[in-house]
Amino acid sequence: MEKLCKAIWVQNNKENFPPKTHNLVKLLNESNQHFEQEDLLFLEEFNDFQLEGRYPDYLFEINKICDSDYTTSIFNKVEKIKKCLLEKLQ
Repeated sequence: MEKLCKAIWVQNNKENFPPKTHNLVKLLNESNQHFEQEDLLFLEEFNDFQLEGRYPDYLFEINKICDSDYTTSIFNKVEKIKKCLLEKLQ
């Protein structure tokens, strides 16, 4: 997801290198493209997973949250947004 957001950022900015951030919403907001508010709100929540998942101390907490239903819901939303991002890259 982060790589797609950075690709959109590069496509829509004069600089060749995106900012050194993992914040998906920040990258998309700086791309001058329109995104649905619902998708941006989800990505804001998804940012927490992405950042916390990088640190071993948070893995236990993440495992408590991610039951099968929750994981399926997140996966479906990610797939929807991924499709949208890929369309914007064409």
